[in-house]
Amino acid sequence: MLLSRTLSPLIRSAHSRRFTPLTRLETDFTHAVIGGGVVGLAIARQLQERSSTVLLEKHHSVGTETSSRNSEVIHAGLYYGVDTLKTNLCIRGKEMMYDLCSKNNIPHRNTGKWIVAQNAEEFSALEKVHEHSKAVGVPTHFLSKKEAQDREPSVRAEAGVLESPTTGIVDSHALMQFLEGDFEDRGGTVALESPVTQIKPVHSGKAGWEVTITTPFGEKTTILVEVLINAAGLYGIPISNMVVPKSRRRTPYYAKGTYFSYSASSPKPSTLIYPAPIPGHGGLGTHLTLDMAGRVRFGPDVEWIDDPTDYRANGSRLEAALDDIEAYLPGIDRSAIGLDYTGIRPKLAGPDQGSVSSGQGFNDFWIKNEKGFAGFVNLMGIESPGLTSSLAIGEYVDSLVYV
Repeated sequence: MLLSRTLSPLIRSAHSRRFTPLTRLETDFTHAVIGGGVVGLAIARQLQERSSTVLLEKHHSVGTETSSRNSEVIHAGLYYGVDTLKTNLCIRGKEMMYDLCSKNNIPHRNTGKWIVAQNAEEFSALEKVHEHSKAVGVPTHFLSKKEAQDREPSVRAEAGVLESPTTGIVDSHALMQFLEGDFEDRGGTVALESPVTQIKPVHSGKAGWEVTITTPFGEKTTILVEVLINAAGLYGIPISNMVVPKSRRRTPYYAKGTYFSYSASSPKPSTLIYPAPIPGHGGLGTHLTLDMAGRVRFGPDVEWIDDPTDYRANGSRLEAALDDIEAYLPGIDRSAIGLDYTGIRPKLAGPDQGSVSSGQGFNDFWIKNEKGFAGFVNLMGIESPGLTSSLAIGEYVDSLVYV
C-alpha cells in the first residue's frame, strides 16, 4: 500500500467498511484536505491546530504542480477588485508570508517591484493602479525620472515608473518544505501517492464523507472524515465534479505559461520589472522576476491547453517576448534569452469566456461551503496570487469550517 508515511491503522479497505449507522465519532480523521500544493499544505497546517487532519496528495511529493512552477513572487495585491477574495487574501497573505519567513528562516527577499510605462496610454494605466492601490491600502508611489535612472540605469521607462515597495520573492520549495514539516510536527498525516478516485457524502455530508483512494497497484482504501476540503489545484474542478450535481459541474480550463531564462551577466536589475497592465494585451505582460540566487527570468506567456500534464516549453512566442522585454530593458542580449520551464494555471473560464488573460473579465477565487453539502469546502480557480495568499486561504477556510 502506497499511503506514504502510513495512514492511521483505523483505516479499513473499501469492501470491509460499513457506514450504517454513522456518527462523527466513527470517523478516521476530522479533516481531509485533497491536494498537497502550497494552498493545501497551508489549509492542512491550519486545521491541524484544531483536530486530526490528513493531507491527500496524488504525487510522490508535495508541491510538484502549480506551486513549484511559478514566478515565486510575493504579490502586493494591486490588480484585483476592492471587495474580492484575491485582493483581501493576497494582502493578508503577504503580511503572514513575510512574518512566517522571517521567523523561520525561509529564504525570501523584499525586492520591490516597478511597473513601467513607455507612453501616455501606459502611464494612464499606472495612474489607475496607483488609485486602486490607495483604495485597498497597498502602498505605491511614483518615482522621478532621475531617481529611476540612478537606481536602475538599465531600465527604460519613458513615461513613468510606479513602485510597489511591498512586493517580494520567496523560495516556494523551502516554504512548502517548512509547511509540510510543521504540519507533521503538529500531528498531521501526509498521504503521498494517494489519488482520490471516489467521494461519497454520507447523508449529504451530515454524517461524514467517504473518500476512496486508489494506489498505483490498484488497491482501494476508504477513509471517513467529518470535513472535506478540495484544494486540488489543477484538478480542483474534476474533484468538485465528483461531488456536486450535474447541473453545477464545470469544465476545467488550463493556461500554460512558458518562462524564459537569461544567461548573460548584464543587464540585471535588482528589482522586479513589470510592463504597464493594458486591458486586452494579455494579462500582466512579459515581466522580469528574480530568484533567490539573483538569476533573472522572464514570463510567463499564455497558451491555452487541454492537457494539464503538458509541461513542454513552447518557443513559438519567444520573438514576441523578446520585443516586449527589449521595450523596458533595451540593453538586453537577445541571444542569452532561452526557454526555461513552464507552469499551468487552473482557470474558471476559457479565453472566450471572460478570462483575465484574454483581457475580457475577472474571475475571483472560488472558496465556498458548497450549498447542499455539510462539511465540504470547495476551492477552484486558485491561480495567482495563490502562493502569496496561501496562508490567508488557510485561515479563511478554517473560518468557513468553524463558523
